[in-house]
Amino acid sequence: MRRVSIRLNGRVLVDIDIEIKPGEIVTLMGPSGSGKSSLLAHICGTLPSGNAAGFEVGGQVVLNGTSLDGLAPQDRHVGILFQDDLLFPHLSVGGNLAFALPSTIRGRDERQKRIDEALESAGLDGFADRDPATLSGGQRARVALMRVLLSEPNALLLDEPFSKLDTELRDQIRTFVFDQARLRGLPTLMVTHDPDDGAAAGGRIVNPV
Repeated sequence: MRRVSIRLNGRVLVDIDIEIKPGEIVTLMGPSGSGKSSLLAHICGTLPSGNAAGFEVGGQVVLNGTSLDGLAPQDRHVGILFQDDLLFPHLSVGGNLAFALPSTIRGRDERQKRIDEALESAGLDGFADRDPATLSGGQRARVALMRVLLSEPNALLLDEPFSKLDTELRDQIRTFVFDQARLRGLPTLMVTHDPDDGAAAGGRIVNPV
């Protein structure tokens, strides 16, 4: 993020200049309404634009040497994990994962192989035919992460993904998410208001302004 600034109706929400390295997890800490989620939306390409929206954005977001500014969200190759798992209730666990697979992965056997490998790495081997409604909170969180990772992102955004988990489960899922990000060498930006999240990440903690 090269001197990225976001204003809403003239008020500065975000003013940040930072480089996140592959496998590094940077925590953006701040209270609700401080612009953290707006920054993630800007990186993803989903921040409302136009005079009616009231947002003014400056600076440049660059990923692997390519400017993301002006690109459609699906062309940015940025994955995001929210506090809600957002699994599709009408699809099986395997169907949810298949939804994320890039179109370049062809053939039923190859696509099924990717799904099975993702489930195995998440400790959910054999869960492909399960209804998401039958999963525990921790299992749903792991499926949600693997769905994001199967889309083959070049960077990972975390929008308070642990805030709805109980304490014991939060520690477990946090470790799993951070390990996967580091294993895959993904530059990762996490926004949170919980200092424990930042401490668990073990990386830099920055403020949005």
